[in-house]
Amino acid sequence: MEKPDFNIEEVNKIIRNRRSMFVAQFKENDPIDDSIIAEMLENANYAPTHKLTEPWRFTVFSGEGLKKLADFQAELYKSRSEKAGTYAEATYQKLKENPLRCSHIISIAMKKDTRFNLPEMEEVSAVAMAVQNIYLTASAHGLAGYWGTGGPTFYPEAKPFFGLEEEDKLMGFFYVAKPATDRWPEARRKPIGEKVTWVK
Repeated sequence: MEKPDFNIEEVNKIIRNRRSMFVAQFKENDPIDDSIIAEMLENANYAPTHKLTEPWRFTVFSGEGLKKLADFQAELYKSRSEKAGTYAEATYQKLKENPLRCSHIISIAMKKDTRFNLPEMEEVSAVAMAVQNIYLTASAHGLAGYWGTGGPTFYPEAKPFFGLEEEDKLMGFFYVAKPATDRWPEARRKPIGEKVTWVK
């Protein structure tokens, strides 16, 4: 394969202007074309991965699928929290309603590869890099999106709903929609010099 010719200015631009935008900033009832979601996932598939385990697994919810996810997570929350005496109606309603304000929701998971005894950190990091590719592609299309770890992310009994086994890991959800405004969020980063030590 011939070495690709990259445009470094465009690479810098997309990386430095990637932003998280949240449900309150989503434009409702104007879904993204599935082909763009497919492109986001195709780019996710090119994340670095040790031993080529490709541990990322995604489930895409849209249309009626959003209601299925909303109902599942709300009822699971209700069941767990009532047993623990921590039920809050506001949380239940948020879990029922927020997914319906999205165009698509992508569940993010790490599928454990039993062929290799790789440190879990490597596999989790590979999935996180795949999600970064989703983020960058969404931003390149001018979409609003964010990676969240709410809802059933840390509920072991939620795993079967997402096709996961006990040894796998649910790592949250990527929520995406068209933005409700043309205004793009400003960057908020401290200087990189505060976080780097050079040894020469």
